[in-house]
Formats: sequence, C-alpha cells, structure tokens
Amino acid sequence: MGEKKSFKTVMDRDGIDRCLTRIAYEILEKNKGMDDLVLVGIRTGGVFLAERLKKKISGIEGGDISLGILDVTLYRDDISTSYKKQHPGKTDITFSLDGKKVVLVDDVLFTGRTIRAAMDALIDFGRPKMIQLAVLIDRGHRELPIRADFVGKNLPSSLWEAVTVNLVEKNGIDEVIIVEDAK
Repeated sequence: MGEKKSFKTVMDRDGIDRCLTRIAYEILEKNKGMDDLVLVGIRTGGVFLAERLKKKISGIEGGDISLGILDVTLYRDDISTSYKKQHPGKTDITFSLDGKKVVLVDDVLFTGRTIRAAMDALIDFGRPKMIQLAVLIDRGHRELPIRADFVGKNLPSSLWEAVTVNLVEKNGIDEVIIVEDAK
C-alpha cells in the first residue's frame, strides 16, 4: 500500500505574479535602476522566474536587461552522495559578468547549498561587482550562512514537508504547494 500524501496550496497564479512584480521593483530600487544589472536564473525553476522578472523590469524601465541561465549540477557538494542521478543541463551566459550587479534567481531557498554552488559557478564567468539573490520562496532550514536579498514569501515549513513550485512553463499551472507525507 502506497503512502498517502496531503498537500496545501499556499500561493496561486495571482500571488506569484504579485510577488514577482514586488521583487522587480525592489531590485530596481536597490540597484538604482538597471545599469550594469544582469539576471541569472538557476536551472530549472529559477530560469522561468528570471525570464518573468526580465519582462517586468524591462517593462518598468523601458530597456533591455541581460539574462543568463546557470546549471549548478557539477558544482554541488552532494553530487556523489545524491540518491538521484543528476544530469547536467546547459549553462548559457553569453556576456561577461565582470563588474556587473548579478541577481541570481531561484524558486526555493532551503539549505543554501544550491546557492553556494551557483556562486562558485558564476565565478567561472567573471568577477561580478556584487551578487544578489532573489527567490520566490524562502522556507528556512539553512545549513550555510546564505540569505536572500529579495524574497517573494517566507514560508516556514518542517523538514518533513516538501515545498513545490509549479510554473506554467514546466507544469502547466502556477502554484506553490506544501506536500506532507501522511503517517
């Protein structure tokens, strides 16, 4: 007999859109516009969110902002111990990061290990002036001293729960859900 799982929707399409709009304005305010500003989405969910932020920021400022895609698989510290076989995806950063204000974008901030791997990977593409972090969900439980500069929603959760961000680009629906294994 399979385990029963229960889930709760904590954010819908409109909630995600409102969070991304607020984050776009916060990014522009903190960086005093979009001069030397670039977005880098962490594969996979962060890429879709970075694309949405690019549209919002470009719409607000009336200009274009560079967008890169970063795969961190080979930079992870758990690649040899992971129970899932990880297949590297494509990194696509076609511009120099030297002197740029980089905003890393991811869907969920949890232990901080993915972000640490992303920062290691970014350095292979140049020396940014600064690296900032934008996440849709911060669920806590940090194992490394990493915090987000821009957060859509703080979502305290237990270690036994999974926070899933579904995006229309990948799953056909925009929602954030918490899944808990039933005992």
